[in-house]
Amino acid sequence: MTKPIANQGPITVALPVADRRTTFTFYAEGLGLGPFGELDEDGIPEPLQFTLNDGVRVMFIPTGGFGWVTGGRQTARSDQSECLLVMTLAGQGDVLGMVDRVRNGGAEIVMEPAEQPWGFTAVLADPDGHLWQLRTDGPGD
Repeated sequence: MTKPIANQGPITVALPVADRRTTFTFYAEGLGLGPFGELDEDGIPEPLQFTLNDGVRVMFIPTGGFGWVTGGRQTARSDQSECLLVMTLAGQGDVLGMVDRVRNGGAEIVMEPAEQPWGFTAVLADPDGHLWQLRTDGPGD
């Protein structure tokens, strides 16, 4: 068995975005996540980051600077997604409430809330097309 990495810090998922203000508003108000960091001249933390939980953060990098961060490597086109971010919520009411909030905040609902074999689930795309699955732990939650 492999030993865990000593003093492992949080994992940060970095995603490209077209507009910091739109992203900030969507994630702070739509998903209700807490931003952190020093405020830039526009009143938004730079870099723009949100805590998902104690070990995971999401950071948003303007599209023009994303290639600089990745060493010039080509990433997915803006109409494609390379990953699915999954947020597990306590119950169906939480999923339904979150879907209502993000729909009003500009999300595209890719898959309407429904019972699936793996739990009550919905899938949305944020303003930049990044996919999020909102789900419960299992059927009947």
